[in-house]
Amino acid sequence: MGEEAFLAAVETTLDRIEDALDASGLDLDLGRVGNVLQVGFDDGSKIIVNAQTPMRELWVATRSGGHHFRLDADRWMGTRSEGELFACLSRWVSAQGGEAVVLSPR
Repeated sequence: MGEEAFLAAVETTLDRIEDALDASGLDLDLGRVGNVLQVGFDDGSKIIVNAQTPMRELWVATRSGGHHFRLDADRWMGTRSEGELFACLSRWVSAQGGEAVVLSPR
């Protein structure tokens, strides 16, 4: 995948993450600069999603650690068997937000 296609996929994905988080009903502090999305929680913790263009990956930093995702067809899949990006984000946001949420990529 070329850089232009990768960056377009990242842009679409970050937009979808923001939309899903807005629809979650949680009181979150969302901030986005370029290809970096920060999600702030009431307890001061954050989840950060950012593009790693040279690696063609999305990296997610959570309280539980760092996670890497690669685009496989139309889904971002964990490079270490974490699963699909939105399913993982649902778990991590639920854990850090203290309320169960299910984030959908569409």
